[in-house]
Amino acid sequence: MYELPTSVTVCDVEYEIRSDYRAVLDICTALSDPELSDQERALVTLQIFYPAFDEMPREHYEEAIRKCFWFISCGEENHGKSGPRLVDWEKDFRFIVSPVNRVLGTEIRSLDYLHWWTFVSAYYEIGDCMFAQIVRIREKLAKGKPLDKADREWYRKNRDIVDLKPIYTDAEKETLKAWGA
Repeated sequence: MYELPTSVTVCDVEYEIRSDYRAVLDICTALSDPELSDQERALVTLQIFYPAFDEMPREHYEEAIRKCFWFISCGEENHGKSGPRLVDWEKDFRFIVSPVNRVLGTEIRSLDYLHWWTFVSAYYEIGDCMFAQIVRIREKLAKGKPLDKADREWYRKNRDIVDLKPIYTDAEKETLKAWGA
């Protein structure tokens, strides 16, 4: 609870992990890559998260991926069902970094290292900011709630940063192109 883990135990073996926030954001990007199969996403995730992944026995992979997601969830077991997608870490990072910088009192991109759990703790405290406005509008739209006049106007002017575009594979893009979409 008071420690910031830099290793995890998988099948009774302790493995060093990449605990910097950048590694986890790279994992999030890989997990949303439509060109990768589920198995490829899992392998890329493990390769990013475990520096010694090449030395890990295959029989450790399943538990290793569970430990990775435990870490990404800041030590919480992820039992809940997921709601609508409200954040795209890659697209939204430019709106997330400023309030996180404000909370931590430093430019996080200039740090050599920032533990993921510290990053997430600051993220939870960002308060009222442009990113909070973006997520609030996304949530209302996802739940079919009406936007008041001010929100409708803000959304109209900022639709390109609010809307999360569907992610298509190259094959799906070609099909849509052939259909004239």
